[in-house]
Amino acid sequence: MSKKENFFTNDRHLQNLLRKYLDPQFHQWAEKELTDFGASCAAEIDERAVHTDREGQPKLIKYNRLGEDISEVWVNEGYKKTVEETYKRGIVGYVHKEIPELGQRGNYVYSYAQGYLLSQTEPGFYCPVTLSMATAYLLEHYADEKVKERFLPHVLSTGEVELYEGATFLTERQGGSDVGANDTKAVKQDDQYLLYGEKYFASNAGQCGVAMVLARMEGSPSGTKGLSLFAVPWRLSDGKLNGIQIRRLKDKLGVKAVPSGEVVFEGAEAHLVGEASKGIYYMMEALNLSRVCNAVASIGIMRRAYIEAKEYAENRETFGDRLINFPMIRETLVHLAVKQEVETSAMFELIELFDRVMKKENSVSEKETPLNRLLIALLKKETAEQAVHFSHEAIEMHGGNGYIEDFVTPRLLRDAQVLTVWEGTANILGLEVLRLMKKYKVHRIFSEEMTARLENLHIKQSLKDPVASGLTTLTEMCDYVEPSSHAIQTFHSKKIASLMVKIFESIVALEGAASTDPREQAKAELFIEQTWSSITWIDREQKALKYFDAIVNWELAEMKEFTV
Repeated sequence: MSKKENFFTNDRHLQNLLRKYLDPQFHQWAEKELTDFGASCAAEIDERAVHTDREGQPKLIKYNRLGEDISEVWVNEGYKKTVEETYKRGIVGYVHKEIPELGQRGNYVYSYAQGYLLSQTEPGFYCPVTLSMATAYLLEHYADEKVKERFLPHVLSTGEVELYEGATFLTERQGGSDVGANDTKAVKQDDQYLLYGEKYFASNAGQCGVAMVLARMEGSPSGTKGLSLFAVPWRLSDGKLNGIQIRRLKDKLGVKAVPSGEVVFEGAEAHLVGEASKGIYYMMEALNLSRVCNAVASIGIMRRAYIEAKEYAENRETFGDRLINFPMIRETLVHLAVKQEVETSAMFELIELFDRVMKKENSVSEKETPLNRLLIALLKKETAEQAVHFSHEAIEMHGGNGYIEDFVTPRLLRDAQVLTVWEGTANILGLEVLRLMKKYKVHRIFSEEMTARLENLHIKQSLKDPVASGLTTLTEMCDYVEPSSHAIQTFHSKKIASLMVKIFESIVALEGAASTDPREQAKAELFIEQTWSSITWIDREQKALKYFDAIVNWELAEMKEFTV
């Protein structure tokens, strides 16, 4: 990609979304900041990301020259510069504290806009940012004043004090997704605890200043209800390791920028956060935050994959013409652009709701809280799967070059694949949908909300009909599944989730079509056909070609008027 590119200024769709969700004063400030950050992401940070992935991966320095276990993680100098630049821009801090130039607190909309740009160049580094965001949330909302005073200013640092990156350690070897099987012990000692045990997939190991760790107090019951949450400093005040060892770093397929290790606690000082035995509930809130980050990373990869495919098609000449002039190439690019933009719009609608829910604002209705959890599960699953698909399409657009590490496309695919696993696989997310159905009747809340939004749209009925039919099918499916056996419920859970995603994203696309913007109308028409139509073997209208200039090149002058 040309160094003249800027991930923010070249993304008119993102700019439009931020105008929608940020107040004018905040937007004016954010636009300047994101312009600077978008340029850096497309240039210096991108160059550092290549170096980290290929040559400068984190390394474990297990012992010093005297044979003592020091369990230090080395990262390259470029990685350190990215850490400094990104956190100073408030990607974590300004969610929780005032922006000096504005005199007002930031929000998740702005933070996730930063994350979206960052993920287009280095989704691996966005993982530690995610963990720091989760750590900040848990400390602010549940830690007592003493613990909060010790750790939170450092986690929220934008340069005024030493930065402590965060981490959340859940996974143990015997449990995996079954967190209730965890057996890390917390032994009371005076006004604190000592931890004993191990965490098997501990990301940001050796780089975090404080980790949020689930452990079981002596005498607590088995299962998730017996787990408590602890803040564990990586080092003590004298600079020595806090009873912590790193057994090894994982040799991962992708996201090589983040050091993920096997961490052993041997009497590590720990401080209780919140009420005892409520750790799993606190951590599930943080998990939902991480799932949103995961989805943001996914749409970032989708965007980068699309950009790379489009740029290559514009410049590659073959069979006497540029790739971009071939109809099959144009169709692919149009469908990628439409899906990516609709999914990004859906994500920022979720983020606006998520921001209000996480801040526990009074404006949040009783129905919005479970709806927020549902949309997180749905979009985490869909965006992760699409990130893999988009990366595949970008590789295919490049042909053999797409498989060569000189290009970014192999790294996009390697990094995208973990996003289907981190923070819950499709199976785990399907189970989350079932839980929400049982506890909140969330399928009914969702259907009522989507039906009302669909009925309020003043557009062509032919565009609304497939979505209305999908809502009918959803009701029939849920009515069948709800009273059925657990086996039948789990068999259908992912199918329900997939249908809900189609409905939600279609509503988002159609609401864009209800505007007077002909490009949004073209997007909606293509999205509905792409999402709901059965295979059409002979496409006589070829709308992907008809709308190519409008969607891919943002050229609207030649478009005919739409009737909506």
